[in-house]
Amino acid sequence: MGVTFTGCGAAAPKTVVLNDALAQVVDTSDEWISSRTGIRQRHISNDRESLAGLATQSALQALEMAGVAAADVDLILLATSSSEDLFGTACQIQAQLGATNAVAFDVTAACSGFVFGVVTAAQYLRTGAYQNALVIGADLLSRWVDWNDRNTCVLFGDGAGAVLMQATAGEDRLLGFEIRSDGSQNCCLNLAFKSELRELVPGVTLTQGKYQYITMNGKEVYRFAINRVPDAIDKVIHKANLTSADIDWLILHQANQRIMDAVAQRLQISAEKVISNVAQYGNTSAASIPIALNEAVRSGKVQAGDTIATSGFGAGLSWGAAIFNW
Repeated sequence: MGVTFTGCGAAAPKTVVLNDALAQVVDTSDEWISSRTGIRQRHISNDRESLAGLATQSALQALEMAGVAAADVDLILLATSSSEDLFGTACQIQAQLGATNAVAFDVTAACSGFVFGVVTAAQYLRTGAYQNALVIGADLLSRWVDWNDRNTCVLFGDGAGAVLMQATAGEDRLLGFEIRSDGSQNCCLNLAFKSELRELVPGVTLTQGKYQYITMNGKEVYRFAINRVPDAIDKVIHKANLTSADIDWLILHQANQRIMDAVAQRLQISAEKVISNVAQYGNTSAASIPIALNEAVRSGKVQAGDTIATSGFGAGLSWGAAIFNW
């Protein structure tokens, strides 16, 4: 069995926060943010918008494009690092969709999550275990940002994106992948739990606490990305028996425009082939690749049969690359 991609969708909160608005919160400016990151605005969720709700909206769009009923979905795989329930959010999406026959679970791999999710879903489809798989990337990282830290608060936004993948006896459209992790660099990007000791009964002490804000060593993450991502994509190009010239579109995790430019340059892929919407959305973590893909497909930029190279990278540290035909 092979894998085909038949639908996509995306959703973002209605509230948009411009760089100039953030300059009223922290010592920054539109020029400072845009020149360093390429970001000009981001979407921020309010108390009436939920991770499951945005993810469900994106999934419904993907199902509609593919012409597949929710009852025919076998697998719902949610890539997120900001679940509103530590036990998982994918089952809530299953219920909201009415996908009563689907198994649903979360995958946590931060900004690499969507690529990891696509690779994971492909294994179920290729073995014939499932026929229809929804892979959703969704994050509401605005809830975990320290809005007094100008080095991180300017980066992140909220959103969701989805693709429907189907098993096929025909051409396998997932041409290759490479997924990797390096835990020795875990400290470079964290959303960590801070424990507090509590004596439960005499002689028995346990730890409780809360999750802290996102912390990041920006220089190290930048260095990691521009070194590891081109290498991973290059390996997948080789596995797929392609060259950089065969790539129609490069869709990277939308973290920073400078990172995307540097990766494209190292791969000798022209800027015209790089799909970017980081200016409008900021870094939406696991949602960034499917949001960008959805916009490119629905605008007519990406056409059926186009060859797409994609890569996610981030906390873990983790990174992954995949090449597929739309």
